[in-house]
Amino acid sequence: MATAPLVEKPPAPVAEPPSLNPKKGILSYWRLYAAISPFYLLFLAFGLIPVGFSLYLSFHRWDGLGSMEYAGLSQYRYLLSDTDFWSSIGNTLIIWALATFPMIFLAMITAVMLNSAVRFKNVYRFAYFLPNVTSVVAVAIIFGSVFSTNFGLVNALLQAVGLDQIAWLNTPWGIKVAIATLMTWQWTGYNAIIFLAGLQTIPGELYEAARMDGAGPVQTFFRITLPLMRPVLLFVLVISTVTGLQSFSEPQVLLQSTANESTFSGGPDHAGRTMVLYFFQQTFDNNDFGYGAAVAWGIFLVVVIFSIVNWRLVQRRGED
Repeated sequence: MATAPLVEKPPAPVAEPPSLNPKKGILSYWRLYAAISPFYLLFLAFGLIPVGFSLYLSFHRWDGLGSMEYAGLSQYRYLLSDTDFWSSIGNTLIIWALATFPMIFLAMITAVMLNSAVRFKNVYRFAYFLPNVTSVVAVAIIFGSVFSTNFGLVNALLQAVGLDQIAWLNTPWGIKVAIATLMTWQWTGYNAIIFLAGLQTIPGELYEAARMDGAGPVQTFFRITLPLMRPVLLFVLVISTVTGLQSFSEPQVLLQSTANESTFSGGPDHAGRTMVLYFFQQTFDNNDFGYGAAVAWGIFLVVVIFSIVNWRLVQRRGED
């Protein structure tokens, strides 16, 4: 008995995605644009316009009240020869180095410990992240008491082991160490959580294979964990560079009781005067808004250059 040939059904028409009808014009979608407009209006008002005005202001002399006077590139030429500005760059880089490298090391160790913990993981994560959400002003006041010369906890510990007291907030290196310690305490937990997120993306099979091959914990860390964590390490290093080179609240609050001239002077011998503190000193203490804007753009260039340098160094080590 002959059977009728099977007839394939025609494929169902695929619905085309809705497209904007040019005949309706842009005004017909005004509700959609109105819904997303608040972000762009706020970014324009508090982002682009202030940045553009600061660039315009850096080419003028202005005390904030009178009329502006065009100065051209003279303020940038003076900035290149300003020894106080270069001194603030040196202070910032030293504080950044003293804070960033110990912080990254401690954050990585903390993340590895949190990743291997079995009980109370969420409690540990909350405890380590808590310093980052604590008020910087309150933390700086507490650290000012901790590093106090006569009644500080650090000097009390030094005396307990038979060492002499150190005037932490009255000596150049003591000031830098105190600020760096505050920044390390503040950001270690935050970066530990970022490292922990990166560790949890590494497949467990790699560690199982390493253990079967006889690799120990140290070999596993340097041969598996560290290479696979390089993108996360690069992110943490760049973010730490950007935040560290823009430190302001930490030295300003920590050293305000020891300031000789103003709260932006950075303590004795200006040892804690960072780049941002110098910007505030020129702008609000000296009422030189034009030169302050030039200093701000100088800070921007320094941050960009060091971020690129750090990124290139980590990338080059990854290629090697």
